[in-house]
Amino acid sequence: MATAALAMAIAQSPLADAYFAAQHLELAGLSVLHWINDGLMAVFFLVVGLEIKREMLDGQLSTWSRRVLPGIAALGGMAVPALLYLAFNGGDPEAARGWAIPTATDIAFALGVLALLGSRVPVSLKVFLTALAILDDLGAVVVIALFYTGELSPLFLALAAGALAALALLNRFGVVALTPYLLLGVTLWAFVLRSGVHATLAGVALALTIPLRPTPGRPDDPRSPLHRLERGLHPWVAFGVMPIFALANAGVTLDASTLGEPPGTQVALAVALGLLVGKPLGIAAFAYAAARLRLAALPAGVGFGALVGAGFLGGIGFTMALFITALAFGDGPLTAAAKVGVLGASVLACIAGLAVLARVLPRGGSPGSGA
Repeated sequence: MATAALAMAIAQSPLADAYFAAQHLELAGLSVLHWINDGLMAVFFLVVGLEIKREMLDGQLSTWSRRVLPGIAALGGMAVPALLYLAFNGGDPEAARGWAIPTATDIAFALGVLALLGSRVPVSLKVFLTALAILDDLGAVVVIALFYTGELSPLFLALAAGALAALALLNRFGVVALTPYLLLGVTLWAFVLRSGVHATLAGVALALTIPLRPTPGRPDDPRSPLHRLERGLHPWVAFGVMPIFALANAGVTLDASTLGEPPGTQVALAVALGLLVGKPLGIAAFAYAAARLRLAALPAGVGFGALVGAGFLGGIGFTMALFITALAFGDGPLTAAAKVGVLGASVLACIAGLAVLARVLPRGGSPGSGA
């Protein structure tokens, strides 16, 4: 958040020209901005993939019964914002490319804001929001793969498939040293970068091949390769990759041209409404409907009001929403407008989520509250 605010301040200052020029400096065939968004963010997506795999095999999403409610809520939290966005921009093909921007949740900020309420938050609500955000991230990965892929290169797709097959063989033969996986992962990233598929998806693909080999009776064995890699990367991503990404992508020059034209105004409004209205509406309504239809049970001690509060926290888009903005609009004229919508709505969603949860959760905590 600090680096995002710094980027906004720089973009309004006399340093703005130097700030934007620095993003386009060429280094080894890629601009600085591309190294950040295609290179460093591949590490971010590697951590996302590790979290998804761990939760699916060994965590809160390891059984079908645990996946149903957050899965339905995540579906609503993606479908409703997308439909709201298209209702404003469906008639403009260029603006319509941003339909996925308000569908994404920033898991780090959502859980960080929830932590501010301390022991008042039931463990069941923390588990629900965590599972929801992870499935939301999985949905974002699928959307990026299907809808934000450029012209494909059969040669480099084949080479990427070969690298992925080699990674799968390492897993199959029980290799637990991380170095071979990481070296092949860099090769995979280079091939995917040239293939037309977005390079960050190489991070997710690599994550799925990292072995999770728990000791019998100890499913959270910290010695497993996946746990070691995830634990090792987390501080670098949290305090390195994410702030650098925010510094490079959150800067927007706020002047009459940013939102002055109708397409820009509609994009910013649609993104903001998608995150601030579509997310809580989709998450809470779909989750409540699933409970009423007996497809799944609501988390213990969690009512409709808490679902709405969690839904607002799901509207904190930030990292993933800014990333999809870059994929959808590149350096186009609608990028700045979309960023304004993302940043403004994320701040308001944070405030609204805290306000709703502070009102509906008991002040003295509840059974099952805590870390």
